[in-house]
Amino acid sequence: MTQVVHTPITARAPEQAGAGFGGITTQHGTPPVPPDGPDYAAIHDSPQFAALRRRFRRFVFPMAALFFGWYLTYVLLAAYAHDFMSHRLFGLVTVGLVLGVLQFVSTIAITAAYVRFARRNLDPAVEELRAGAGVTDR
Repeated sequence: MTQVVHTPITARAPEQAGAGFGGITTQHGTPPVPPDGPDYAAIHDSPQFAALRRRFRRFVFPMAALFFGWYLTYVLLAAYAHDFMSHRLFGLVTVGLVLGVLQFVSTIAITAAYVRFARRNLDPAVEELRAGAGVTDR
């Protein structure tokens, strides 16, 4: 029988082996904090970050609820209002087909509205937070 020897594979230099966080190491505990890195706890606790989260949630939560309600209405109509959904508007086009296409249209509209909202309201605040934290690269 062949004996298999398992050795840990690390991407660190030999003098750093076993000093990292995650993977197979000889140390356990919290990850090392870079000396010049941003203070994420301070950023999280800042009033600017709280305002950014509120601004994000004031757009996303109502929009998600609105879209979910619209989608649920479509599904319920498709399941229980067969006569209504199969009503022909013109030619072979039915109410159900039009409402189904409007699902895609509303998804695209919500995405476009969010992109516009984020560019105008969220991105400047994020850049301000990044600058305040001393983060200059992405």
